[in-house]
Amino acid sequence: MAEIELVTTEQITEKIYLIRGVQVMLDRDLAALYRVETKRLKQAVRRNMNRFPNDFMFELSKEEFADLRSRIATPTFDQRRLRYPPMVFTEQGVAMLSSVLRSDRAIQVNIQIMRTFTKMRNMISENQKLRKALEELKQQTDEDF
Repeated sequence: MAEIELVTTEQITEKIYLIRGVQVMLDRDLAALYRVETKRLKQAVRRNMNRFPNDFMFELSKEEFADLRSRIATPTFDQRRLRYPPMVFTEQGVAMLSSVLRSDRAIQVNIQIMRTFTKMRNMISENQKLRKALEELKQQTDEDF
């Protein structure tokens, strides 16, 4: 089966947020990527809650939701007049979604999302290595002067 890029890495990356110190994706963003209604995605998750422990998926508190809305601040996000805080999915939760949505598109999009999470993790690791090297260089320079 030939791989077709359904969504770009950039499209996925811009939909990953850091909440509670964890990289997550919003239910409505995932639904848009999978081309299903958010309501359908939530129904599938609720029917299979045993597959989504708190480290896979959680609902935002009202405070977290307000903070997220202020960070995103796009007309489309605000126009939706969301009544309830969204479900957010960690990398593991996103992986589990393909098993409850059961569509070829969900599987292919999930593969791309997993690759994006991996790329981001590698970039963070490289940044930490660079930061450590810079700190060591700074210490060495400070000692020389």
